[in-house]
Amino acid sequence: MIHYNRFVLDNGLRVLVHEDNTTPMAVVNVLYDVGARDEDPVKTGFAHLFEHLMFGGSIHIPDYDEPLQRAGGENNAYTTNDLTNYYCQLPAENIETAFWLESDRMLSLAFSKKSLDVQRKVVSEEFKEHYINKPYGDAWHAMRELAYTTHPYRWMTIGKELSHIEEAKLEDVKNFFFKHYRPVNAILVVAGNVKTDDVKRLAEKWFGSIEPGVKYMHNLPAEPVQTVKHIKEIRADVPLDAFYETWHIPGRMETGYHAADLITEILGGGASSRLYQSLVKEKRLFSNIECYHFGSIDPGLLAIEGKLVKGVTMQAAENAIAEELAKLKENAVSEEELQKVKNKTESIIAFEDIALMSRANSLAYYELLGNADLMNQELSKYQAVTRQDIQLQAGKIFTERNSNLLYYYSNN
Repeated sequence: MIHYNRFVLDNGLRVLVHEDNTTPMAVVNVLYDVGARDEDPVKTGFAHLFEHLMFGGSIHIPDYDEPLQRAGGENNAYTTNDLTNYYCQLPAENIETAFWLESDRMLSLAFSKKSLDVQRKVVSEEFKEHYINKPYGDAWHAMRELAYTTHPYRWMTIGKELSHIEEAKLEDVKNFFFKHYRPVNAILVVAGNVKTDDVKRLAEKWFGSIEPGVKYMHNLPAEPVQTVKHIKEIRADVPLDAFYETWHIPGRMETGYHAADLITEILGGGASSRLYQSLVKEKRLFSNIECYHFGSIDPGLLAIEGKLVKGVTMQAAENAIAEELAKLKENAVSEEELQKVKNKTESIIAFEDIALMSRANSLAYYELLGNADLMNQELSKYQAVTRQDIQLQAGKIFTERNSNLLYYYSNN
């Protein structure tokens, strides 16, 4: 059980405190309820651009990193399609430094043309390096466009097109900030060697006077149920042919999500998984193969991807995968195999809970989902999944009309 206290400031900022006096450290985690799914389809990549801009100076503090480092702290951030998360860790006695820094950038960024130019260039280079010039870098851009017709998951966090970042205007950036980066759309988690009363005092002092902003509502277009198989081919100068197939699965809070998650472990969770054993080790059709999903809040995708052994045809690879999926649909997994993946999941959850930063991050995430206490219920939801649930979900997910196929051919 992860214990925490919760309170809400008058401006709507939700604050969670997790006291742990076994460490001399403290973590300050600020999660904003904005991700790539909340972007304008003609101005994508903004949530990720902000991850960079938030370190480019706030209204009273020109440099975020230097004061934090002097206080013995370190920090980082990440953006997904669903959220943006900023976190820092420092000695608990210096925690007020983190409150000062985080509150100032929530109050307002500096919004200089210079900062925008610098960060826009950084993000543009990242786009080119990872998604244009890298082998297979465009595969997921293509797959998302193939799998989604309506929902904004159809573009990646980096953005749909490089031009959207290159042409970002200061006015667009300001509007995005004041729409999303407000106390009413944020969750502050403080964890470590802290006391709730002290956190309450510091939260009031540093965040209490910030204008609340308007609560952002995710009125996103729902993705229609897919009715036909989608197929696309790409040819490029890459070393090997690659195979990508995805299927739509339930969202994070929907029935069937935990079974779908365990299915990815059964099929692709390491060297003892079904796909690896059958298609890499025994049949030698793939040099590597993975099965995973994105854990997205709205209905997401389960993916199987792998590089083909030279000389193996796409059809042979596709048929072999279909054969493995048919086995999962037709025969219930053994109690032993199901328990094995449950044990692995339990150890992953337990291992994540060891790190203070991870606990703070999880509390913020589950609060975003609607209730931080869901964090303490997660394991029991996995334990409750039955062999029949696995078979039922496999039958729902792995249908031809729910499939999106990307054949990525090598020109070599």
